Amino acid sequence: MRVLIVGSGFVGQAVAAAVERDGGHAVLASRRPVPGTARWVRLDATDPAGCAQAVQRVRPDAVVAVHGPSDVTWCEQQPAAALAAHRDATRNLVRALGRTRLVLISTDNVFDGRSPDNDEETATAPANAYGAAKLAAEAELAGHPDATVLRVSLVYGPETARPGKRTNFAAACVRGWQADEVVPAPVDQWTTPVHVADVAAVTLAAVRGAPPLLHLGGPERISRFDWAHRLAARLGYPAALIGPVTRDSGPYACRPANSCLTSRLLPASLDAWRLRVRGVDEGADGLVAAVAG
Repeated sequence: MRVLIVGSGFVGQAVAAAVERDGGHAVLASRRPVPGTARWVRLDATDPAGCAQAVQRVRPDAVVAVHGPSDVTWCEQQPAAALAAHRDATRNLVRALGRTRLVLISTDNVFDGRSPDNDEETATAPANAYGAAKLAAEAELAGHPDATVLRVSLVYGPETARPGKRTNFAAACVRGWQADEVVPAPVDQWTTPVHVADVAAVTLAAVRGAPPLLHLGGPERISRFDWAHRLAARLGYPAALIGPVTRDSGPYACRPANSCLTSRLLPASLDAWRLRVRGVDEGADGLVAAVAG
């Protein structure tokens, strides 16, 4: 199976690796080359002609769209640019693909965070500009004959730091602790963290077929503060290196109190795919060595 992955960031690269391990043929598409990636095409997905050319060049059996900025704070500061990067790019892909299978990775930020239980039947109410942009992108799939929106909660796992890019929360914690720095962790912002390897595995399964809308969150609802304590205990760092803060301080101010996803459909899908989603303790394994590199 040839899979075109639009977006070459943290999740996109993990999906590409999963496709290759499964014996498929992954092609990453983004504005800038990905070091160490043999199959890559240049693409600005906000350009309709560029999308059409990329699809014609790769001729994919399926497309995974994980494009656009995921920095919630940046999107809040640049809402028009965020909307173009997510909605307009998705529209261009839908028009270029015809009937080709499409999986769009979306977010828990399409909900306002008032409830910890947000399943596929919960009414959307975007918490911020990022959530609004993603919800607008989801709407572009309405006319596509073979598409799935996969909403994903906070993704974490081993991640190499890149200039100008924030690493995921768990990797940032470990990197800070390795430098003997106190890492701020909100006591009043909850999430259902999901490991990047599980996101990649579920995405690959969804490429082969999934409901039109599916939620993917980890099995535990946990505050970032408690999660940081679990990580520190698991990895042998002192709790003194965790600084309790409130959500309205720093980069978390525009995030919903509950960045959480539940699902009516995921358990049956996981059983059918013979997959499982790990908890945060198991997900901590391997973080230290990977972040150190």
